Amino acid sequence: MLTDPAMSQRSRRIAIRGWLAAVAVYFLAVLHRTSLGVAGLLAQHRFGITPAQLSVFILMQLGLYAAMQVPAGVLVDRYGPRRLLIVAAVVMGTAQLLFAFVPSYPAALAARALLGMGDALTFISVLRYAAAHFSARRFPLLVALTAMAGTLGNVLATLPLSMLLHTLGWSVSFGGVAILSLVAAAAVYALMHDPTPRVEPIRSLAEVGAGITSVNRRVRSAWQLPGTRLGFWVHAACMSTPTAFGVLWAGPYLVRGAHFSTTGAALVLMSGVIASAVVSPVFGALIGRRPSLRVPIGLSICAITIVGWLVLIVFGSDTPPQPYVALLFVVMALGGPASMAAFALARDYNPATTLGTASGVVNVGGFATTIVIAVGMGVTLGLLGGTTPGNLRLSALVAVAVQLAAAVRVAVWYRRVRAFVLDRQALGLDVPVHAVRRRWDLAAA
Repeated sequence: MLTDPAMSQRSRRIAIRGWLAAVAVYFLAVLHRTSLGVAGLLAQHRFGITPAQLSVFILMQLGLYAAMQVPAGVLVDRYGPRRLLIVAAVVMGTAQLLFAFVPSYPAALAARALLGMGDALTFISVLRYAAAHFSARRFPLLVALTAMAGTLGNVLATLPLSMLLHTLGWSVSFGGVAILSLVAAAAVYALMHDPTPRVEPIRSLAEVGAGITSVNRRVRSAWQLPGTRLGFWVHAACMSTPTAFGVLWAGPYLVRGAHFSTTGAALVLMSGVIASAVVSPVFGALIGRRPSLRVPIGLSICAITIVGWLVLIVFGSDTPPQPYVALLFVVMALGGPASMAAFALARDYNPATTLGTASGVVNVGGFATTIVIAVGMGVTLGLLGGTTPGNLRLSALVAVAVQLAAAVRVAVWYRRVRAFVLDRQALGLDVPVHAVRRRWDLAAA
């Protein structure tokens, strides 16, 4: 059940209806975001570009996504999730429509950049709506269910989209997806009730300056809290590698590096996404009841992914065992639902008035590291001479190095957050999640 006992039946219906409309926008946002996962090789052919140029699509799309996270958090705190979700859906639909028909590489880059800007407004708006309309106990489950809806969007971006592209062609496939976002914008307008106070327009440069100062203050305030920093690094460590492969490099690696057919590669990706969708609500319910497990779960999945890739890189060959590769991709995909714990951390340690800003700060972590991996692999492939099986295997070292560095920062800030909590407990103060001192904890202050 998603509802809270204290809510009236009518309020529950309104809240759930609004949340479902918001989730529909996020579902499509993930479909848009990951649509190049199976279309990367087609994009290379359509625009006549190299692997390094292909990775620039992700730099533009996810770069703007990451850069927009803090402004998006501030905007949702100021204007409310309903307004931002409508804008997001319209912008994404317009961007994907442009991408469907533009003939040149520069124009396609501009379309993906616009897509990233619309995408940036989506997830934070869903989180803000859920935090405002449901209890803290329900929030982790709602985040997990939202993530599951996103993974279903990712499912459509695997085998179904691959079949559409090969049957109907580039323009019809991407154009059809674009229309769905415009329909979702209408659904949010009709179904979501969000009583955000009326905001007075900014009329002078002095007000602009005051707004910038306020944003900087909000970001500094959120970043100074150890829970926000832990959330930032949990998001960075858990989602970076699966997202970098999911949005760009999975198709080239599976087809050219592991010798799957195009359909086989899409099936591997779809299997990982389905596993992620199944696990998301399980993780959400588990960390809702046992929040002390959220960081250990994330670190465990990171460790398995890192070791799995190292075995493939060091002991693999130009014809790696396909069952092993498929299993690795499925396990790697679980980093997506594990990364959702980062937003529960942000919610625990930040006041409601700045939760959007804090969630934006946390969300930067995963997408910044995703960009580093996606672009780093493209540059590495360019330096090595193209997408041969051996070069694709070696380029995965970029993903291993970035994820390992982020996981180390998770361990550092996990101990610091635990020290913060243990100190407050010793003083008899309230804490979001109680902790029991372990041998590996930092010494008391």
